[in-house]
Amino acid sequence: MPAKKRLSDYPLLALATGLGSGFSPVAPGTAGSFVGLGLFLLVSDFEILFYLLFTAAVTLAGIPISSHAEKFFGEKDSQKIVLDEIAGILITFIAVPAEPLFVIAGFLLFRFFDIWKPFKRLEKLQGGLGVMMDDVAAGIYACVVLHGVILFADSYPAL
Repeated sequence: MPAKKRLSDYPLLALATGLGSGFSPVAPGTAGSFVGLGLFLLVSDFEILFYLLFTAAVTLAGIPISSHAEKFFGEKDSQKIVLDEIAGILITFIAVPAEPLFVIAGFLLFRFFDIWKPFKRLEKLQGGLGVMMDDVAAGIYACVVLHGVILFADSYPAL
């Protein structure tokens, strides 16, 4: 049963739903990933320490925010909650240059790992931790593979 709604819920829900992108009738996770991609592009030129702290803050804040949103929507890991995708995309792009090839590759890799979910057990964790952790894992997998792509691209610059 959904929790009683209060006006104070809505700022947290705006964050949890990626400014409403989670209400997309088609592929809300992909819509949320695009919001995360926009955030990456906004902060990609900052120092790596800032980027890491920003990504950690989004990820850690996502746990209680997602827990709150689950209660609000009255369902476990509601598709409307896309803050996990936003965090996962930010993790994907750690120490990655914002070059078009790498941005496209990183986005596709993250979506692949997020949909495939080779770490589905993480979704069974309680509350916001379960919401966030499978996308954190998808982001880590995508980041590792993306860095391999970058190393390969640097080794063969004519490609």
